[in-house]
Amino acid sequence: MSDKTLTAVDVLLSPLEQEEMIGRLTAMASALDEWYQKEGRQLPWRTDSTPYHVWLSEIMLQQTRVEAVIPYYHRFLEAVPDIAALSEADDMQLVKLWEGLGYYSRVRNLKKGARQVMEQFGGQLPGNIRDLRSVCGIGEYTAGAIGSIAFGIREPAVDGNLLRVTSRLLAAEGDITRPQVKKAFHDILYTAMSFFPSSLYPGDFNQAMMDLGSGVCTPSQPDCTNCPVREYCLACMRDQAELFPVKSAKKARRVEEKTVLVIICEDHLLLRQRAANGLLAGLWEFPSVDGKLTVQQTARLLESMGIETTRLVSLSESRHLFTHIEWQMTGVLAICKKGCSFPDGWQPVTLADLQESYPVPSALRVYRKAAVEWLSGFFCE
Repeated sequence: MSDKTLTAVDVLLSPLEQEEMIGRLTAMASALDEWYQKEGRQLPWRTDSTPYHVWLSEIMLQQTRVEAVIPYYHRFLEAVPDIAALSEADDMQLVKLWEGLGYYSRVRNLKKGARQVMEQFGGQLPGNIRDLRSVCGIGEYTAGAIGSIAFGIREPAVDGNLLRVTSRLLAAEGDITRPQVKKAFHDILYTAMSFFPSSLYPGDFNQAMMDLGSGVCTPSQPDCTNCPVREYCLACMRDQAELFPVKSAKKARRVEEKTVLVIICEDHLLLRQRAANGLLAGLWEFPSVDGKLTVQQTARLLESMGIETTRLVSLSESRHLFTHIEWQMTGVLAICKKGCSFPDGWQPVTLADLQESYPVPSALRVYRKAAVEWLSGFFCE
């Protein structure tokens, strides 16, 4: 056994030796596969293993619930059916198709990756892990998912579900937020997969682990009684499943207070485009100011900008959580006099424009709804 292997095993902090870990994972694989063939989720991207479809679904599923992804997946494929179309698609069209999914850098990297595939791989996703990882936006997990599902490569797709399930199976106390621990889990799963029976398709194993983690071996209150691999789970045997996985506490989010201005002028509303880089890059938003303003303070602010209003209405408070930031928002609906002039960069758009052409982040959904209701004549205070 090499020093490198010993180090990886030590990092996992499992009471099991390497051979025992591999043996346990190998033994549970067939039982898991049998369960998956009967109980696995029926999802649209599982009806075929077209590499582009797998790639698109995996990118959409990052940080997003399966149920939310399904309609976006269908709509995106209808508009952008293949890698060639993706590589040539208009940037704003892609962002509009992505509107509401969040983490918009994903779709920008998807297009960059498509161009790279067209230029370097003849328009086809490469069928090996090394080249897959070289494609923009495809990291270790996504390469494992595409490689195993679309090409049958024996490669684990190590996401939160696989880390949680495997840490419980092995009662491994390594902190899964540490890169060394995540790599050690990848390595032990990779080794175990080489011992799986040839009839067990690698993509099915990875998807079975995902389904097990999302539906049975959940973060809290895991359903150990109905787990198809409970007899192989060391944490279950010790009645310690809820103690795993071990992970350090997240750093507290920075709180930012904002007042969102829903400004209506006749049959138009005012939007402005965010900077090309950074949070929500390039999306369109309602003008906002830092801090929590009252209606009276907002009126004075707009007056100081030369914007005359006929009516101001306080809107609901809302909050939105990003990875490292929390927006705490209040809103004001302002109806402006005809002929008002607005700051440079503030774009008047119609309701049709908003619906068809201007992607607004889901963080502002409460205020988007208010704007739509006003322009549609259904606004209620």
